Amino acid sequence: MAMKLLNLDGTTLMQVASLSRDESNMVIKGEILGSMPITCVLTPKEARSLLKMLTPRMFLFLLTFIFRE
Repeated sequence: MAMKLLNLDGTTLMQVASLSRDESNMVIKGEILGSMPITCVLTPKEARSLLKMLTPRMFLFLLTFIFRE
């Protein structure tokens, strides 16, 4: 099963095929624009940067996000 990240027009921007761990980092493998394979690394430092961008309102939204249609 893959997860898709979509553009505003509904076309697929990136398809995430797998998540794995490499020591302290998260490795994301997938395809961009349907043809270019990509491997991304998310470090703990960058994950903390993401948390700093969350407002209380966005945090509450994320808690209910997966239960929406």
